[in-house]
Amino acid sequence: MRDLTGHATIRSFIRPSSFVSPRLMIDGVVLGFDFGTRRIGVAIGSRLTGRARPLTTIDTGDGEVRWESLGALIDEWQPVALAVGIPRHPDDTPHAMTTRCERFARQLEGRYRLPVARIDERYSSAVVEHEADVDAAAAAVILQQWLDGSANNA
Repeated sequence: MRDLTGHATIRSFIRPSSFVSPRLMIDGVVLGFDFGTRRIGVAIGSRLTGRARPLTTIDTGDGEVRWESLGALIDEWQPVALAVGIPRHPDDTPHAMTTRCERFARQLEGRYRLPVARIDERYSSAVVEHEADVDAAAAAVILQQWLDGSANNA
């Protein structure tokens, strides 16, 4: 399906269980993550504007360096919430990365004491496969899905 400009439209795959609590409805900066075994795509968005954009990609090579990089981003942007993409197969069964992404979301909650929304990220990387920074662009798609879904449920 294409929009009026000819771009492919993105179908939101936010599952009912991923709708967020009122704590996540606060206006402010939100960081979104597309977790991978080699890289973590990061996006930034705002509930006030309802828009997300790619921010950066973090190499996941050294675990401590990864957490230092994530901590620096959180210190710099002071988000009110975080969103993590959780991969699932089209039939809604868990993907090979589902458990790792869930663990990453729990680690973010524990380390930074911020609410973390878990977003079904089906097809997010496929939608942005021609972008220069696929990981950060996929994170922006994930975060935009959450912003769109939370705006509809505010």
